[in-house]
Amino acid sequence: MRRCIAAVLLLVAAGAFAQQPPPQLEPLPEPPPPPPGVQPAEPAVRIPVQKEDKVEEIRQGGRVVMLKVTPPGGKPYYLVDTTGNGNWMRRDSLDDGTRPPMWPIHTFD
Repeated sequence: MRRCIAAVLLLVAAGAFAQQPPPQLEPLPEPPPPPPGVQPAEPAVRIPVQKEDKVEEIRQGGRVVMLKVTPPGGKPYYLVDTTGNGNWMRRDSLDDGTRPPMWPIHTFD
């Protein structure tokens, strides 16, 4: 009997609560314009490469994430921004650094 009374009271309370009008919301004010002279652009980054080096940019989402630098007559290397904060690290190859041990098993003379 108590359960029936509790269920009826719960249904009545839920019905009364559902009929309340929604709260009045006000629109947000327009955000202030950015200060003059500040442009949200990609910061200028200077990377020390020689003039005769060939530099290729690799972009992801419009942002430079890697540079391939090929010196004339030399082996190419890569400058990689791994964290996205502008700290460039040089890598001589794009492998993950895992080097399996390699020993000669047999040589032919």
